[in-house]
Amino acid sequence: MWVRSTMTYRTSFVLVTLGSAGISLLDFVAVLIMFAHVDALGGFTVGEVGLLYGTSSLSLSLAQLVMGPMERLGSRIRDGSLDAMLVRPVPLFLQVAADRFALRRLGRALQGGGVLVWALASLELDWSPGRVLLLVMMVVCGAVIFGALFTLGGVFQFWAQDASEVQAAFTYGGNALLQYPPTIFGRELVQGVTFVVPLAFVNWLPALRLLGREDPLGLPGWVDFLSPVVAAVLCGVAAVAWRAGVRSYRSTGS
Repeated sequence: MWVRSTMTYRTSFVLVTLGSAGISLLDFVAVLIMFAHVDALGGFTVGEVGLLYGTSSLSLSLAQLVMGPMERLGSRIRDGSLDAMLVRPVPLFLQVAADRFALRRLGRALQGGGVLVWALASLELDWSPGRVLLLVMMVVCGAVIFGALFTLGGVFQFWAQDASEVQAAFTYGGNALLQYPPTIFGRELVQGVTFVVPLAFVNWLPALRLLGREDPLGLPGWVDFLSPVVAAVLCGVAAVAWRAGVRSYRSTGS
């Protein structure tokens, strides 16, 4: 329904999508300006940073396209409109995820994909089927991890009711963090996004394997391939948390 509504004004959709891609591109322009003054950042070249930026941005945009409406769950709870969803013969999770589905978010995906293609073209990597699979796994599993975080942020709003900024700290804030090399951050922060909130599995760890670089934490090499496992575990945690949140819901009370 929301896609058909968007396609009613196709010229507007194209302009808004391209505008979104252009505005998002300014983030990477800032990175290029920075590299106009330095040759490397934390030992990473502009192409390698572009790989981190592209994979993280593409993964987040895909997750946001599907799970972005979770950000508005708190407002649904506060105004009581979530009650209407509960009486419909459709799973609540699907309704919330599809609420006001915004196809224009493809603009951000186009921007992230464009930066990723540019970065891959500028890097001299010896491609093999394994490396291609690792790259695909990085983007897909990263999107799943971000999607699970969107869900967990939505679940938190069952109790907090106004926690969209907390959710954004882990999704959009995590994306901003992952766009830069782990070598420029403190060891404690890298440990936190590896063992506490496993954002490092979105792109840091698999990208280090793809680029042939050493892990700053000195973890075993097989850890670089754990993104699918981490994504599956986070999805399981998000599913359990979602059920607990729905069971605790007692309407708006106002």
